[in-house]
Amino acid sequence: MSTIENVTDAHRHPVRDTALLVALDVDGTVLHHDGHLSERVVAAVRALDDLPHVSVVVATGRSVVAALPVMEQLGLLTPDRPAVCSNGAVTISVDPAAEGGYRLDDVVTFDPAPAVSLVHRELPNALVAVEEIGVGFKVSTPFPAGELWGEEIVVSMEELLADPVTRVTFRDPSSTSEEFSELVERMGLHGVSYAVGYSAWLDLAPEGVSKASALEQVRRRLGVEPHRTVAVGDQRNDVEMLVWAARSYAMGQAPTEVIAAADIVTGAVEEDGLVDALEQVLDELA
Repeated sequence: MSTIENVTDAHRHPVRDTALLVALDVDGTVLHHDGHLSERVVAAVRALDDLPHVSVVVATGRSVVAALPVMEQLGLLTPDRPAVCSNGAVTISVDPAAEGGYRLDDVVTFDPAPAVSLVHRELPNALVAVEEIGVGFKVSTPFPAGELWGEEIVVSMEELLADPVTRVTFRDPSSTSEEFSELVERMGLHGVSYAVGYSAWLDLAPEGVSKASALEQVRRRLGVEPHRTVAVGDQRNDVEMLVWAARSYAMGQAPTEVIAAADIVTGAVEEDGLVDALEQVLDELA
């Protein structure tokens, strides 16, 4: 078991038996980088979620169709449970009676053309995808196997940019995440939110939209007080969520800027660091 490092105690709120929201990133937090889900993680998530006043909410960059199988493995496909997908652009609630097993609660879109044109000038060989909710992605060129969930529909760039979208994803297998970050800073993207992944992966979202903005709506809907919020994440698209939460945990393998945004550093995903974080939440907050 890994050792948790306390970065600050400023956000500790040990008030028990009132509604508690625990927001969990998926890849690199719940799931190992190879997609493996530890039995210890499943047990820890369920132990928290079994408490009647605790709501465990998945908050992920994954699309809806990619998030639902993970929720099922965690035992979180219960009616009316919210989930934040597509880095906050799509919020759903589980609904077994609905097509696909969910209903859309909120969808935020933007015109992708200006930002895509700018990025494409700098990275003409980058793969481009836009999300089709509940289906998969429209893509300029097929992505490497296993990187996108759902159906991949190859279309022209004109069709790719024809309609408002929830998210645009760029992938350049020949670049690094550091090179992507430098490129984005140099371009100065406007009118969108963006996040660079641990590989050469760039997600564009509607301006002002993040996991945090969606979770704030979920928090209000669930009647959870701001000081009763917890978040765990490991990547740059988790920074706003970690700042938003009253108590936040960064996974041990997280980049420096993600660790700086969190209150507490737990173990790396390979060590099931999420288990240590959730056990601490269970002991001190739940």
